[in-house]
Amino acid sequence: MASVSVLEAGRGAQARRSFLRALRGGLRGSEYTWALAFLVPYVGVFFAFVVYPVVYGFWMGSKASLYPELFSDPIYKKTVINTLLYLAIDVNLEIFLAFILSGFFIRRGWWSKFVLLIWVLPWAIPEMPAYISIHWMFNGDYGLINNVLWKLFHINGPEWLDTRWMAFFSIVISHLWHWVPFWTVIFLAGRMAIPTEIYEAAAVDGATGMRRFALITVPMLANLYLVATLLLTIFLLGDFNTPYFITGGGPAMSTYVLATLGIRDAFSLAEPRLGVAAVLTALPLVIPLVVILMRKLKTAQVQL
Repeated sequence: MASVSVLEAGRGAQARRSFLRALRGGLRGSEYTWALAFLVPYVGVFFAFVVYPVVYGFWMGSKASLYPELFSDPIYKKTVINTLLYLAIDVNLEIFLAFILSGFFIRRGWWSKFVLLIWVLPWAIPEMPAYISIHWMFNGDYGLINNVLWKLFHINGPEWLDTRWMAFFSIVISHLWHWVPFWTVIFLAGRMAIPTEIYEAAAVDGATGMRRFALITVPMLANLYLVATLLLTIFLLGDFNTPYFITGGGPAMSTYVLATLGIRDAFSLAEPRLGVAAVLTALPLVIPLVVILMRKLKTAQVQL
C-alpha cells in the first residue's frame, strides 16, 4: 500500500510539472518573466473593460422583479415590435442594396472610381452631426426636403416626424443612407477577390451577363452575404444613434427601440436596473446570432 501511495504521489508531481511546463510554453528564466510582464497589462485591460462591465451588467439585470415591471409597460411592447421591424426591413434592404451596387462599382474606368469616392462620403461623415442634420431636413415645417418639394413641384411634403410610421421609416432611410456605402465597399472587396480566371472560363463556356452572376458571383459571395447579414443584425440590435438623433423616440414615444428604451429607463427615469433589463431582453436573439456567426466564420475560414 505504501508503494502504491508513493507511486501515485510521483505521478501527481509529474502531472503538475507537465502542467507548469505547458503553462510556461517552453519559456524559462527571464523569458518567462518578460512574457508575464507584457501579458499582465493586457489581462488587466481585458478584465477591466470586458469582463467586469459584462458581469456587472448581468448583475444589474438579474433581479427577477424587474421583468414583470418591464413587460407591463405598454411602451415596451411597442418597442419590441419596432425593433423587430427595424431589423427585418433595414437589414434586408441594406445588405441587398449594397450587394447590387457593388456590381456597379466593380466596373473599370475612372468615372466609377470617382462615383465610388462620392458614394462613400456619407459613411465617412461622423454619425452624430449627420443624423442631427437629417433630423432637421425631415422637419415638416421648414426642413430642406419639404422646402425643395414645394419650390420645385409646389407639393406639401409629409410630416415626416409627426406620425409613428413616417418617423419610423425616416429612421430606416437615415440608417440606409449612412451605412449602405460601407457594406457596398465590403461586397466590392469580395467581388474583387473572385479570381478573374473563373469568369474567363465561364465566358468560354458561353456564360455571360445574368448567368455568370447567378452561377459564379452569387455562390462565391454567399458566405460573405450571410456573415454581413448576421453582423448587421447584431449591430442594429444595439443601434442607439439613428433612432435617438432622428426622432428621439417620438412622436409620443412610438419609435423607441430596445437600445433607446434602455437609455430612457436608465437615465430619464433614473432606473438603471430597469434600463439594463430592457437591453438584456434582446439576448435570446443576440446569443443565437453570435453562435451562428462564430460557427460560420470557423467553417468558412478564409473563403468568401
